[in-house]
Amino acid sequence: MSLRIDAVYYMVFCDEIQSRVLTGKIVAQALNIDSIAIDNDIERAAFALKAMSHPLRLKILCAIGENELSVQDIVEQVGTTQSNVSQHLAKLREKEILMSRRDANRIYYRVNDERTLRLIEMMREVFCSAKN
Repeated sequence: MSLRIDAVYYMVFCDEIQSRVLTGKIVAQALNIDSIAIDNDIERAAFALKAMSHPLRLKILCAIGENELSVQDIVEQVGTTQSNVSQHLAKLREKEILMSRRDANRIYYRVNDERTLRLIEMMREVFCSAKN
């Protein structure tokens, strides 16, 4: 039942994004804004969404949210091995979704961009909260 609800929320979420994209293009045309700039934004959004599209990466992003967490904190919250988490963190860092900093022998991760953080917060509201 929960997966079905999540699928419905996901479809609503995708419809909302598509609606905003179309609205943005219409507004850009009305204001005579260069559609190439909008296309670049669309491409950047697609790039970020593709990088986040793995279930474990989404779980990691939901765990981090607006916080800064160490690798060990993330491992404890998502419930998988450090090796597995580290591989996915590397992908998210490579795609500039996350940024990291080292403090002695610990590495801390946080979301790199305010827009990405807003997107993650929206996804957390829809997908990461308990629905029972």
